[in-house]
This record gives sequence, structure tokens and C-alpha cells, in this order.
Amino acid sequence: MTAVLDHLAIGTPTLTDGWELFGGVLGGRWVYGMDSPGYWWGQLEFAAGPKIELLTPTGGPDAAFLERFLVARGAGPHHFNFIVTDIRATLARIRALGIEPVGVNLGNPHWKEAFLHPRDAHGIVIQVAQQAGSPRSDTPPAELPAPAAPASFDLVEHHAGDLAGATRLFTEVLDGRLEAAGDGAAELSWPGGKRIRLVREDGLPLGGALHHVRFARADDAFGVQDRERAGLLAKRLGLAVELA
Repeated sequence: MTAVLDHLAIGTPTLTDGWELFGGVLGGRWVYGMDSPGYWWGQLEFAAGPKIELLTPTGGPDAAFLERFLVARGAGPHHFNFIVTDIRATLARIRALGIEPVGVNLGNPHWKEAFLHPRDAHGIVIQVAQQAGSPRSDTPPAELPAPAAPASFDLVEHHAGDLAGATRLFTEVLDGRLEAAGDGAAELSWPGGKRIRLVREDGLPLGGALHHVRFARADDAFGVQDRERAGLLAKRLGLAVELA
């Protein structure tokens, strides 16, 4: 069985901020997106690293999960997505760690999914999904600006009170490769330049929280204007962004 970090999803009531930050400043290219019951989603990809997905509610009973999230905390990181080759084997691994998945839906032949509650996943929702083929792509949204110079989505830093438990989840269940460990941190990687750094921090709500994301450019540094725009837009999205 293989699991690969696919994307970080961000919930927001205002998509324009996300398009400007991740496309106009950080060079994300449109991949695909569409309406789903209760919400709209769209994904951007980078020179390396996981994709970014933006989610916004569109109303009705199926929007309740995202509306609750936005009311409770405002815009911000919503979930990690891992694409797996065998979701039943993944669910068995999850249960072997003493975690009961929620929202298990194996009835769709094109998209089977399950979720881990933040209390079980060290402060953030984790979605595992088995996908058959690529989703149908709508045209890019009109609000998406021309992409800036390409950047790599270089790192996600996530803080957790139980560092050993978080490391076990991301390695034993989600196939992260442990690159380094010690001094209260663990570095994990997946193919395609996808990296999560786990850092121990006590006292966080739900036992953990995404701390920041980092982007880097290979050929040129981010300018002062890029850093100012990124800081403002990231704050509106409830996210801390580091530009390497």
C-alpha cells in the first residue's frame, strides 16, 4: 500500500485572497476544480511539493461542515489530503493505531474516502482517499491572476503535543519517510518534494496545529513587494507563510 501527501486544503469565504496569494505571488498553476454538493473547490500546483486546495461553502445542508469551520475559526487550514492505493488497507492501519475513522464512504468507484478527526490527527483533519482517474476540470476561475514565477511548496510545519504519536501516524499509516528526528522535531518526506516537519509544542487546542508553510524559488529571491503582499494575504487566509 502507498500513501502520498497530495494537498493542503484551506477553507475561506473569499477565494480571491487565495488566488492572489498562491497564484499571483507564489506561481501556482491551475490544475482542476469544480462544484461539489455544498462547496466549491479548486487546486493549484507548484514547481514541487503538494498542491493547495481552496474550499468555499456554496450553501445548503452539505455546506454545514465548512460553514461550522469558518464560523468557529475563520479562514484557515482545513485538512491534509493523502491519496492512497488501497483505502481498505489504510483503514486497517488506522484502526491498528487505535483510531476510528469518520466519514467513511467507499461506495463511489471513482473516489473512496475517510477522515481522521483533529483530536485523533494531532490538530488537523486528515482525509485519505482512493482515486480512480483525474477529476473533470472546470475552466480556471476568472479571478485567478496570471501566475508569478514558479515556486516550490517547500515545507509544511505542523506542531503537535504528542510528537511520537504524530510521527507514528505519518510514517506507519501515511507512508512518510523519516528523514531526521531529534531535538523535539521530526522531518518527513514523500515523493515529489513533499515535506512535513513535526515539532513538539504542548498546550495546543486539539493537541496540535499547523504552524506555517514555506515556499522557495530556485532562480530568484522573493522581493520586498512579494513578501508584503504574501504577508497581508496569508493573514486574511488564517495562514502563516514563510518565503525562503
